Amino acid sequence: MIHPTAIVDSKAEIDTNVDIGPYSIIEADVAIGSGTVIGAHVVVQSYVTIGPECQIFQYASIGAPPQALAYKGEKTHVSIGRGTIVREFVTINRGTEFGGGITEVGEDNLLMAYAHIAHDCITGREVIFANNATLAGHIIVGDFVTVGGLVAVHQFVRIGDYAYIGGKAAVVKDIPPYVIASGDRAKLHGLNNVGLKRQGFSKETLTVLKKAYRIIFRIGLTLNEAIERVKAEVEQIPEVIDLIDFIQSSQRGITR
Repeated sequence: MIHPTAIVDSKAEIDTNVDIGPYSIIEADVAIGSGTVIGAHVVVQSYVTIGPECQIFQYASIGAPPQALAYKGEKTHVSIGRGTIVREFVTINRGTEFGGGITEVGEDNLLMAYAHIAHDCITGREVIFANNATLAGHIIVGDFVTVGGLVAVHQFVRIGDYAYIGGKAAVVKDIPPYVIASGDRAKLHGLNNVGLKRQGFSKETLTVLKKAYRIIFRIGLTLNEAIERVKAEVEQIPEVIDLIDFIQSSQRGITR
């Protein structure tokens, strides 16, 4: 059902099973999937795709042009995956041509009130952004990540799968997978044991990851020395391989 006060452009592709609340604005070249609910006073600008079964709460702004001085009006996009919840006053900006052209929010994300997803960011599955969490441009967030309230993440940072970032952190370097980070500037505080257990990681896997974490981050070796030692002394389970690959592919440097 589309409320009579909503303004929906005739060039928008709206599934028949979509609710749009009072005074919301849906511009041309928007696609919204079945079962999605758009609240009151929401603005969805052009070149946005919203998947099925999403919930967009009041006063959210999706698809505004990127806040980048180099942007000159190019046709760029936002994509929001199935089942994602976007709470009040969240802002999600379109991508830039020089940054890939699209901002992607993955499936089953929860974006709490006032969160901001800037241009060219990509998030994985089941990511949680608490209130006022903010991503600058060109950030990649893995699957099952939690970003605490008032966290600020610097542009071009990567955040690995299953990482947890505590509230009010300032993140200026990559956050490896499976860890907890917090503080200004963010530092590592061990494995995300509670989160990993909730996601079904076995005791044996956690024991191996703990050994790898200690070698890499706690005994004073350089990263190269630590990685060679992990390869020699730690069982090469998939999670350890992922951790090593993430570190070796870092461009900004690793939070330690």
